[in-house]
Amino acid sequence: MSEKKTVTVKLVQSPIGTRADHRATVRGLGLRRMNSTAVLEDTPAVRGMINKVRYMVAVV
Repeated sequence: MSEKKTVTVKLVQSPIGTRADHRATVRGLGLRRMNSTAVLEDTPAVRGMINKVRYMVAVV
């Protein structure tokens, strides 16, 4: 039984004033307000979402 790899992301910049699709991506990652964190499964789809909004999130 192999463990699923996870990645922890933290919202470090406010999505106010950003593009609507970037705000939607942040919500899709499960981040609501500043400094909120989410533990997500490390998949190519999640990695792509993180890459899209990399200026607003930090990978912990």
